[in-house]
Amino acid sequence: MNFQPDDRVELVRTTDEHTRLQPGDRGTVTRVDHSTNVVGMRWDDGSSLSMLLGEGDEIQLIERPTS
Repeated sequence: MNFQPDDRVELVRTTDEHTRLQPGDRGTVTRVDHSTNVVGMRWDDGSSLSMLLGEGDEIQLIERPTS
């Protein structure tokens, strides 16, 4: 898991059947917990659904901010 806070990512898939998020939706990483493979997210639609990368959720990096 190579994500870091402020990375811009795109949703590939989620196992959460209750979310309105769809593949292709974009958001910003807010936190990364390497011990649990959880990536905290602030999605562009205003939601904050975290991605459980060890449980079938998948996101892809689209932009890493420069320092």
